[in-house]
Amino acid sequence: MKLSEIAAILREIGVSPVKSLGQNFLHDRNLAKWLVDQAAISPEDFIVEIGPGLGALTELALAKGARVSAIEKDKRLVQFLREKFQGDALEVLHGDALEFDTRMLYAQPKVKLLGNLPYYISSQLLIKFLEYPSPIYLWLFMLQKELARRLVATPATSDYGALTLLVQLHHRVEYLRTVPASVFLPKPEVDSALVRVTPRDPQEFPACNYKVFEELVRRGFSQRRKQVGKLIRHAVPKWEIAAAELGLNVKARAEELSLQQWIALTNYVAPIAPASSEAGQEESFSIVDEFDRVIGSSPRSQVHANNLLHRAVHLLIFNSAGEVFLQLRSRRKDRHPLLWDSSAAGHVNAGEEYDQAAARELREELGIQIPLENIAKLTASERTDCEFVSLYCGSHDANLRLNPDEIEAGQLFPPSIVDAWTKARPQDFAPAFLECWKIWRERNS
Repeated sequence: MKLSEIAAILREIGVSPVKSLGQNFLHDRNLAKWLVDQAAISPEDFIVEIGPGLGALTELALAKGARVSAIEKDKRLVQFLREKFQGDALEVLHGDALEFDTRMLYAQPKVKLLGNLPYYISSQLLIKFLEYPSPIYLWLFMLQKELARRLVATPATSDYGALTLLVQLHHRVEYLRTVPASVFLPKPEVDSALVRVTPRDPQEFPACNYKVFEELVRRGFSQRRKQVGKLIRHAVPKWEIAAAELGLNVKARAEELSLQQWIALTNYVAPIAPASSEAGQEESFSIVDEFDRVIGSSPRSQVHANNLLHRAVHLLIFNSAGEVFLQLRSRRKDRHPLLWDSSAAGHVNAGEEYDQAAARELREELGIQIPLENIAKLTASERTDCEFVSLYCGSHDANLRLNPDEIEAGQLFPPSIVDAWTKARPQDFAPAFLECWKIWRERNS
């Protein structure tokens, strides 16, 4: 859309750019086309666009055959976009992107995000839409140049800070190009930049407790001129010993530590227990026959290696709003790592009964003790990994204490979203959960 066209449209619809909303309209069509090309959009994609404005990027994304959900805060522009792009491929949402429920995106097979982010809330939007784990496969952000430099910064540079590390822990960020202020109407005071963000391979770095990582990083960068050891004394009272063990300069400042070193520091403060097989404490499971009668016991590794029939429990925990908590399995699991699963789940150990195992798993994985209702029994099959599964439900509204040794992350979801998600992306789930959810749905539809 040319500069003259933008000016004419704004006059026609009676819109003056609002500075408080960060409204700057892109008028360089070649740049818009190049920008959309960087997202490699296809008809299989579902595009979320933040701040579509007059639809410069929206039009190009729709031309690629994708479906687009555009979030626009200005009611005047919402009406314009709905009239300009009529059809089923575009949904224009009137609202604040900071209030958008990203859980809805799990119901889409392949999600990409485009955003010309308003300068005044760019950091907040980044934190929200880059939250881990995410249903989004690719992010393409237009940002203030200064902020873009912070996202791609390296250690020992002035741009390197807490935001750098919080984003780079789970994402790779590419600085694609600088975008001059002159391509926008009205012209902003500073240049922008385009960055492309993609998920980092979760196995690239060791697992760590994200809450502890975030706290250490934020405290470490709270006073940049101070030595990091003095700023995190609350967590590392014997800093000199820790620095020696981790190979760190005892007088280092926060910006001198690499991402890998911050992860190592986090694991020094809050170590994640080694997998049971590594620790020499391999569990022993009850072995059963085809009628679920106990006929012996065997170590975990032999049970799985030989596909022996055994027992397991799955628990679905709901809050008072009817949302179910699902967990993302730890990357260190020997079966189905980094797949979504029931609120809590686990094997029945040798000498245990189903009810005992359910109470134990609830306590070990979620840190709670609540009444549970046994609602179903699943027969052992290939879909349940040769497990007879006893399915339980419970209700809980207080905070959960997730065990980082077992759980990568977790979130509450409305059942309707889980229904659409399991249909659109069944590969996201542990197979036994799909069977459990099917049974729960049959009893609650």
